[in-house]
Amino acid sequence: MFLGGQLSLALFVLLQLNWHSVLLGASSLGLVIVYPLVKRISYWPQLMLGLTFNWGALLGWSAVHASCNWSAVLPLYTACVSWTMIYDTIYAHQDKVDDVLIKIKSTALKFKENTKHYLTGFSTSMITLLLLSGYNCEQTWPFYASVGLTSILLMSQIKTVNTNDPQSCWKAFKSNRKIGLIIFLGIISGNLLKEIKDSKVKKKNVM
Repeated sequence: MFLGGQLSLALFVLLQLNWHSVLLGASSLGLVIVYPLVKRISYWPQLMLGLTFNWGALLGWSAVHASCNWSAVLPLYTACVSWTMIYDTIYAHQDKVDDVLIKIKSTALKFKENTKHYLTGFSTSMITLLLLSGYNCEQTWPFYASVGLTSILLMSQIKTVNTNDPQSCWKAFKSNRKIGLIIFLGIISGNLLKEIKDSKVKKKNVM
């Protein structure tokens, strides 16, 4: 009953949006259904989580613009997927002993002692794609500053985390809240500065 109520509420909210967003939101249903099953059959449930959880990056843009600027939103979405691969792999290392016993798979078990190499790769992907997304939607310096700070925090996180220590993994996992806040503030302040610049240009053109 609780799940039915949640789904009904989600459908109600979705139907308040434009039809492009309704179709886009409905298209994520397959991912939502498949995700809980992946950990039983594949070592990549973190990837499926990233694809599912970050669908909001596409839906948010569509809800505002009634369409998607794919050159900006697709790199943003993929950057978020890379980020999920980072923090959820770290999280999975907390449970890897129990996961082996109950036969649940994860990227933590897949990557093993090579985890930090993979995390570095996902971090590089995340930062590169954020920069590409910012460039394609003409972001301003606050956004790029937030991406730069994010790269520093990710490097520190990967360097200091001990993937064999659950407490260290939990601390690293929680530190991603700061990264999310920094990126959010970078997007907001970057957009505000862009609006100010655009309004000044319009005033000059009128004069």
